[in-house]
Amino acid sequence: MELGLVGLGKMGGNMRERIRRAGHTVIGYDRNPDVADVHSLEELVGKLKGPRVVWVMVPAGAATQSTIDELAELLSPGDVVVDGGNSRWTDDEKHAVELGIKDIGFVDCGVSGGVWGLENGYALMYGGTEENVAKVQPVFDALKPEGDFGSVHAGKVGAGHFAKMVHNGIEYAMMQAYAEGWELLEKVDSVTDVREVFRSWQEGTVIRSWLLDLAVNALDDDEHLDKLRGFAADSGEGRWTVEAAIDNAVPLPAITASLFARFASRQDDSPQMKMIAALRNQFGGHAVENKK
Repeated sequence: MELGLVGLGKMGGNMRERIRRAGHTVIGYDRNPDVADVHSLEELVGKLKGPRVVWVMVPAGAATQSTIDELAELLSPGDVVVDGGNSRWTDDEKHAVELGIKDIGFVDCGVSGGVWGLENGYALMYGGTEENVAKVQPVFDALKPEGDFGSVHAGKVGAGHFAKMVHNGIEYAMMQAYAEGWELLEKVDSVTDVREVFRSWQEGTVIRSWLLDLAVNALDDDEHLDKLRGFAADSGEGRWTVEAAIDNAVPLPAITASLFARFASRQDDSPQMKMIAALRNQFGGHAVENKK
């Protein structure tokens, strides 16, 4: 089949290549002309035969909204837009309505796989009607990993990005658990080879995972992570997961704590601990450390 792909960054570029390897035609557009096949969205739409499928792989928020707005003016009834970026699920519902007014279909798709997806395949979680999903199915089949798993029609519009959001929240908590265990192992004198302890866990344990494999890779590159600063950004899905938990009164202690740990990583000094130190000094005369 033919696919228009908007956004050819790290993931979009590799996705184009994987879909092409499966025998499909991909026409890609990106603001960087060095990687683009066409020079505008209008040219991209013009090169596709109807019913068209256009996959949007740009940052969530304003970039996605402006792309959806432009495609709404260029596409025809029966065409389908897929949002494969990390959009908030509530935006999906708005985009489906905006495009639906013109009888253009909409599918949201959460994509996991990162830089390894080109060779290993991408885990896909998508939402939308059966009719619209069917129009995109050959592309889903090309992108997914080999085997029976790694791809799911999660439900209605918004379900794909909601499932991917929860996936990323779980990822936050798993990474935090590995990080806490690693720090404790590094701290004690009795454990002399933390990296090999992590490596041993890759087989035969209940905590083995791809994230553990990647942790071992990182420790092979920098055994004690001396080259890195303890600073971790958050891309948005972790916050949205916690917000959704509040809205639905679902307790998420591990995921919430892992998000807050990232906030703490960005502080050179802790304002909260300053207040706690001051209070301990006030009520109990406990010692404090002053700035030098």
